[in-house]
Amino acid sequence: MAEAADKKPRSDEARYDPEITSEFAIPEGIEVPESGAEPETTSEFAVPDGLAAPQPTTAEPEGSAFSVPSAYSAHDTLPGFTPALGVPAVSLVKDAPWQDRMRTMLRMPVSERPTVEPAQRAEEGGPAVPRVLDLTLRIGELLLAGGEGAEDVEAAMFAVCRSYGLDRCEPTATFTLLSISYQPSLVDDPVTASRTVRRRGTDYTRLAAVFRLVDDLTDPETHVSLEEAYRRLAEMRRNRHPYPGWALTLANGLLAGAASVLVGGDLVVFVAAALGAMLGDRLAWLCAGRGLPEFYQFTVAAMPPAAIGVAFALAQVDVKASAVITGGLFALLPGRALVAGVQDGLTGFYITAAARLLEVMYFFVGIVIGVLVVLYFGVQIGGQLNPDASMVINERPLVQIAASMVLSLTFAVLLQQERSTVLWVTLNGGVAWSVYGAMHYAADFSPVASTAVAAGLVGLFGQLLSRYRFASALPYTTAAIGPLLPGSATYFGLLSIAQNDVDKGLVSLAKAASLAMAIAIGVNLGSEISRLFLRVGSAGKRRAAKRTRGF
Repeated sequence: MAEAADKKPRSDEARYDPEITSEFAIPEGIEVPESGAEPETTSEFAVPDGLAAPQPTTAEPEGSAFSVPSAYSAHDTLPGFTPALGVPAVSLVKDAPWQDRMRTMLRMPVSERPTVEPAQRAEEGGPAVPRVLDLTLRIGELLLAGGEGAEDVEAAMFAVCRSYGLDRCEPTATFTLLSISYQPSLVDDPVTASRTVRRRGTDYTRLAAVFRLVDDLTDPETHVSLEEAYRRLAEMRRNRHPYPGWALTLANGLLAGAASVLVGGDLVVFVAAALGAMLGDRLAWLCAGRGLPEFYQFTVAAMPPAAIGVAFALAQVDVKASAVITGGLFALLPGRALVAGVQDGLTGFYITAAARLLEVMYFFVGIVIGVLVVLYFGVQIGGQLNPDASMVINERPLVQIAASMVLSLTFAVLLQQERSTVLWVTLNGGVAWSVYGAMHYAADFSPVASTAVAAGLVGLFGQLLSRYRFASALPYTTAAIGPLLPGSATYFGLLSIAQNDVDKGLVSLAKAASLAMAIAIGVNLGSEISRLFLRVGSAGKRRAAKRTRGF
């Protein structure tokens, strides 16, 4: 006990003596280095004995991931880091439309894009990045709401940013959302902005005005400031439609009447189909004023033409009742949305394509419900409607070509096109029906193949006209495919289902879906063929997406 008491500290100084209380105290019997520094053998960063410290050099050591190996030779390097023929030089055609040049650069990595030209529109201190991005999103919103394809919307957004000197930007367009990101350099934070597209409207006059604005912005000889661009954009939004409401209703009736003539109707059928379509159009406007969704608007608009056709069948009037209903359906089939949806899918914008095709499906279901309700009650009360009448179509080439041209003209009015484009699209629609009639009726080709070829010519001519006028291709193609829409196949499929012949009805509806896909693919293929033989830029051709082979 005495020895233990002697080992205890006897004062406060002894209590804090590091030689006794510290965990790192050096036990007795171990020599302390004279330098007093941390021993080399215990330091984590000390160089062990026998190893020489590396000499300070500016280059990385041999084992560094950022150093060039000593055995490396530029002459003996493997072709895995660069293409076998080197990186192709990008040569953009100066006189090509801005759509082609911007599509070319959008499909390149940012590091391979050609440097931007000196931005003459840049303000003092450089362009105002948030304002440029806002202008870009507003222009993209008008294009996407007007029915333009996602690829052309992104090309236009990229063109606007590039015209103001913002080259390192990435635009993205989906069905209802637009976003754009700009990164000044690799070390700067990116600036991102987005905008939601909530309302859609068909006005190709406004669409053409937006294309002219983008064309002026991309023209190096035209100076358009941000304020001027905003002013022109505001004028586009304030401008009224070129055709009043009564003209649209009349065009709707003429379109239905011309479509009834295409499938064998006479003058009485023409008048009846026109009256049914105009009545349906007014009911749809009434539903729209009450705030009902478009699904119910299509359902209500499909009922009057079907009711008039059933009334003729009940009265046993010697007219072709099926042509009345078919003509009324032509004015409702969403050909514009179908073509845009398939085009987005073929160009790799699958989310937007799926949303557009889903929208088309909802519209089509609305039409089906409206027609089926009327046909079902007509069949129940004794209406004699013959599904086999679809096989009997009178071949009147001159009358049908004239009707197809009237149909395309009225369709162009419904799309609110500029008056300068109506003549071209009317002629394009006449050519489309002439090709279809020559292949299907004269040469006895299948309707699907005939429709695909005719739609391909529509897309080809529309793309050539749009390039000649530096405008969008939609005003030259959408109305021209009107005569090719599968109105009769849709009607006879619904009639068979209403008469409990489901198998035959599904076959007819499948034929209608095949015709619709043939139209959409044909229009897109015709547009792509025009680009194959015209100068586009980007090492001779526009870059396409690589095949994934299912992976």
